[in-house]
Formats: sequence, structure tokens, C-alpha cells
Amino acid sequence: MKKPVIKAEGLTKIYIRGTEEVYAVNGINLEINDGDFIALMGPSGSGKTTLLDLIGCLDNISSGSLEVFGKDVSKVKENKLVGLRRGHIGFIFQEFLLIPSLTAIENVELSLYFARRPQERKKLLQLFDKVGLGHRLNHLPKEMSGGERQRVAIARALAVSPKFLIADEPTGNLDTRSSQDIFDIFKKINKDEGLTIILATHNPKLGSQADRVIYLKDGRIISKEDASL
Repeated sequence: MKKPVIKAEGLTKIYIRGTEEVYAVNGINLEINDGDFIALMGPSGSGKTTLLDLIGCLDNISSGSLEVFGKDVSKVKENKLVGLRRGHIGFIFQEFLLIPSLTAIENVELSLYFARRPQERKKLLQLFDKVGLGHRLNHLPKEMSGGERQRVAIARALAVSPKFLIADEPTGNLDTRSSQDIFDIFKKINKDEGLTIILATHNPKLGSQADRVIYLKDGRIISKEDASL
């Protein structure tokens, strides 16, 4: 039986703009289990990124409850959240966020240094082979394509041995072929290693390849039928 990794009840995030309250996430109930591959879909402003930020403990909730690995993170202090993020969650973003002056493997090694999670170089080489980039270890970001740079970002996220992976529009800056290649890596990691993956995408062709699609609009979860209206 699968164990819950994420459990949200009435999860709400409100931003204040002048005198206006903006409900970026509005009363979401959600359960994500170990080994799930989830795609969040919806138009810009639907709440995808905010929900990922909350799940990833990058932002504080306004109301409701959010449990990560059975712990109510709304009551956890920031210094503890840093440890939770650093030790258990891998992050991948639309922008690759690589340091231009460092090679592919140096970018990963630096992230491990800050995470205080040193790895043997042999394991890093295996990780680069896993994402299909073993031949580009010593190349700078400017010497790589967008798809290759995103593979480095995936390797960086996986290097800390996360318990789940969050990806926010990871193919947003890539062409169709590269987008599918990146998605295939996610599918393989999920299938072979059982790693929980939660990603946001605008691409319905890619999103439909996840095990479950969650549709968002105006900060709420809606049905597939309502999403197509």
C-alpha cells in the first residue's frame, strides 16, 4: 500500500495587493502518494507555481493544512524547512539556473556542497549517464543546448537523493523534441526508481503522459471537463 507523501486540506495561499486579497491557491484538498507521477495543468495564473511552492516548502500557507511526510509543515520553523527541502526535495525550474562559469559536473558538485551532501565522483558519473549526459560532463552551459542544460538541472536535483521531485514548467524553454526527451527521463525515473514526481506543464500532450493530471483554475482544482471549456 502506497504511503501519502503530500496531504493538503483546505490549502489556501493569499497574496495582498494594495487593498485586494488574491487567492493564488484556494481551499485545495489533495493527496499525493509515494511513487505517483502527477502533472498540474491550467492556464497562466491558475495557481500551479504557487501550489508547487507550497508543496515544496518554499512558501508559507495562509490557511488550511499541509502535511509533508506526515509532518504539518505550517507549524515548522524556517530553519527546519531548510533541512526538509535540502534533504528530501529535488527542484527543477523552467530556467535552468546553472552557473555559467562552471562545467556541468561542477554545477552539480556545487549544489551538493551547499546541501552538505557530498557524493563520490563515481556516483555522479553514473547519475550523468542516467540523464544521457555522460559525454558532456566538462562542458560549460553556453556549450550545451537547452535540453542538455535541463538534463544537468535534473542531475543536480537527483544528486541529493530526494524523496520527491518538483518540476515547474521544466520543458517551457525547449523545442518539441527536447521536451519529449526530458519528459521521457521523468517517466523512466518514476518507473524504474519509484520516485514521486510532481510537475507543472502547459503542454497537454506531455501532461497526459503522467499517471494523474490535476487541473487548476483560479487557484482551485477543477474537473477535466471544466478545464476544456
